[in-house]
Amino acid sequence: MASFTPAKATAATAQTTTALPVNPLNSGDQDSAPPLFTPTLIKSDEQALNAAKKLAEAAKAQAIVRDRERKLPWELVEQFTRSGLGSIAIPHEYGGPQLSFVTIAEVFRLISAVDPALGQIPQNHFGLIGLLNAAANAEQKQRIFSSLLQGWRIGNAGPERSSKHTLDIQAQLEQRDGRYFLSGEKFYSTGAIFAHWVAAKALDSQGQAQLALIQRGRPGLRIVNDWSGFGQRTTASGTVLLNQVEVDANNIIPLATISQQPTLQGAFSQLIQTAIDAGIAAGALNDTISFVREKSRPWIDAQVERASDDPYVIADIGRLEIELHAAEALLRRAGRVLDEVNREPITADSAARASIAVAEAKVLSTEISLKASEKLLELAGSRATLAEFGLDRHWRNARTHTLHDPVRWKYHAVGAYHLNGSRPARHSWI
Repeated sequence: MASFTPAKATAATAQTTTALPVNPLNSGDQDSAPPLFTPTLIKSDEQALNAAKKLAEAAKAQAIVRDRERKLPWELVEQFTRSGLGSIAIPHEYGGPQLSFVTIAEVFRLISAVDPALGQIPQNHFGLIGLLNAAANAEQKQRIFSSLLQGWRIGNAGPERSSKHTLDIQAQLEQRDGRYFLSGEKFYSTGAIFAHWVAAKALDSQGQAQLALIQRGRPGLRIVNDWSGFGQRTTASGTVLLNQVEVDANNIIPLATISQQPTLQGAFSQLIQTAIDAGIAAGALNDTISFVREKSRPWIDAQVERASDDPYVIADIGRLEIELHAAEALLRRAGRVLDEVNREPITADSAARASIAVAEAKVLSTEISLKASEKLLELAGSRATLAEFGLDRHWRNARTHTLHDPVRWKYHAVGAYHLNGSRPARHSWI
């Protein structure tokens, strides 16, 4: 078994947009990768949910400040890792607990109800576990999953900002004298700044897509904290620069099989995104209820003493609760469908059924996250717009995260499946 001691990484101050911010957990050491801890090995759904609730509780106190100041949640990411949550999707045969998809989705929902940026940071870590499980060979899975059980995190060197679409790859993987070198520029790189493995897709000399796993600290790898999105501000989803970065041959995974064989990779990736949006909706609605009860003034024509007695406000809260519960129910149903499909050899039909179940949930979670976060301000009143309350973060987070993939295409996929028996496309966005 290979050693998993992390390579060192270049770091600079958090104020710069040209290099890595200092990890405050390293006592000011400017030349260190994220520290490693020996994680707890979670063995049950109950343990995982308890760990998620503890993390959410820890995240609550400074959530508004982190959003306002774009302060990266290093301590909370380390708590996530130490708790063992980073390995709950690893299959049994590679030493992991392989918890249910229902539980994994609930973990993300619980965390995201308090801080969806914190919920999104490990989104690609889990998505890449699904991708590796579908595309890597047994030796690669054993070695890489072992590193995750020891506390490593995977970050994503994401899609390319100047490409035609999200599957258009310009980065190149060259072979010279039996060695491999990757060059390119990536964006939307959520999790990379906190990671020990950085995953990047590139085309080889034959034009075939490959996934390269790069150990943190390799010369030529540069992670830039330049994410300026108005929502999900502390995900550090910025740029990864790759300048002739050497990639070990045994850390290169061909991706051709992903489109050629049915897997749950896309459905799993979408399930996590759905859970984050459902969490955003729950957080927004919880804050709506608290603010209306405690701070809002009633409208004069309502002729009531409390805003919470306004009949129109009451009706709107009831409607939001129903729509949220429907979204959460479809999220749980989607997780159950994935669990059912995963118990048998996956076929084109069963993979399609899983993707459609998640797509249905994604439609409702998207719509309720946007609606609840906007209704918050309408029902709570003008006082709710004050910066001290930070309530605008809910809508900014919902609007930003739900742009990962357009819901209009979810409606199309669901309709084509039920009406014409058409299977959805095979990629990470369906």
